[in-house]
Amino acid sequence: MPDSPSDQRVPPRPERAPVRLTRRGRAVLVLFAAAATLAALWLDGGTGAFAGGRADHHGRSGHVRTAVVEPGDTLWRIATDCDPGADPRVTVQRIIDLNGMGGDPTVQPGQRLVLPG
Repeated sequence: MPDSPSDQRVPPRPERAPVRLTRRGRAVLVLFAAAATLAALWLDGGTGAFAGGRADHHGRSGHVRTAVVEPGDTLWRIATDCDPGADPRVTVQRIIDLNGMGGDPTVQPGQRLVLPG
C-alpha cells in the first residue's frame, strides 16, 4: 500500500544549540568596546561629560574660581565654603580632580586651588 500524504511524517527539527562566545569572540567584543569608548572620548574633545569635570570650572566668560590655602585650612573646610549646599565629600573629590591631587590630597598654606563652578 502506498503511503498517503497524511501518513507521511515530517522529521522533527533538531534543537539548535545555544550561541557560545569563544575566546576570540570575547576579545573582538572587548576591542570593539574599547575602540568605541576611545572614539567617543576623541569626538568629545575633552569638553563634556567625559572631561572628568575639567569644563566645570570654566564659565562662559572664562572665569576660573580659585582659593588660596590659609594656615589651618583643610580640603573639607574649603569644600564647605565653596559650595555650602552640596555634599562636602563630592566637592572635596571635585577639587582633588580639578587640581590633579589624586595621589596626595594634602594642601599646603599658600597653595592655589581651582574650585568647582
